[in-house]
Amino acid sequence: MDVVAKDLWFPEGPLVLPDGNLVVVEIRRQTLTHIRKDGVKTIIAKTGGGPNGAALGPDSQIYICNNGGLGWRTSGNKYLPDGNLSAKANGRIERVSLDSGLLEVLYETDGERKLRAPNDIVFDAFGGFWFTDFGRSRERDRDYGSVCYAMADGSKIREVLFPLIEPNGLGLSPDGQTLYVSETGTAKVWAWDVSSPGEIMRSRSHLPYKDGRLVFSPPNLRSFDSMAVEAGGNICIGTLGLGGITVCTPQGLELDFLSVPDPLTTNICFGGDNMDDAYITASLSGRLLRYKWPRSGLKLNN
Repeated sequence: MDVVAKDLWFPEGPLVLPDGNLVVVEIRRQTLTHIRKDGVKTIIAKTGGGPNGAALGPDSQIYICNNGGLGWRTSGNKYLPDGNLSAKANGRIERVSLDSGLLEVLYETDGERKLRAPNDIVFDAFGGFWFTDFGRSRERDRDYGSVCYAMADGSKIREVLFPLIEPNGLGLSPDGQTLYVSETGTAKVWAWDVSSPGEIMRSRSHLPYKDGRLVFSPPNLRSFDSMAVEAGGNICIGTLGLGGITVCTPQGLELDFLSVPDPLTTNICFGGDNMDDAYITASLSGRLLRYKWPRSGLKLNN
């Protein structure tokens, strides 16, 4: 693996821009950070809170899931997230201009309730985006999480899936007809059929996760973070604890596991001429890594 950038303050949300340069969020530094291909870093915007996931919108601006803020503790010279900062520090969806760094808050509620801790985001082909709301944990209890859908112009937002247990990463299948969601604590990947923009197919089942189906649950102990999808449909999930990228098929078979020298490997995105450059956030060590992937990643909308 090549080290593209280091000395990042818990990087997440990697994104390859059309010119081949990158952006990441730095959760502990509370910034959106531009990274040139030669590793030179520039802060685009200071977001406050806890910027967590990022995506390029149809207006060529960056959309950020801000979880509202995390607590931190030290272990040696490393910083580890230590739960939520406070139950009052609600999250939001933000939009940042790549040119000026101007930041605006786009959504603070799902239309009815305050957002708790937005985490990851993916745009569809219709100008809207799906995002996870992780929920918030306290010493003895926690909030359930959800998945919401919103329009990039700020005109509409609504909750689509609830309740979920620590929903973190999400992605769309190559044809856009399946929404995948990974849960952190349960280490499960779920799928829902998308019937139209922002809508899923509903069923009459009374089982938990009644409208979705379980895609993958690993046989050993690990936790899941954010994800990316390959052009062929395989799902690549940042894996905590073991430190690496878990790859499973849409049919639920574990295809591969890429070990990464960081126990908090949080996210992956694809870029390059053949979409086979995998950029991986090694968050505990504060590095952005590049790995030549054996297959092509899916080119994201926008």
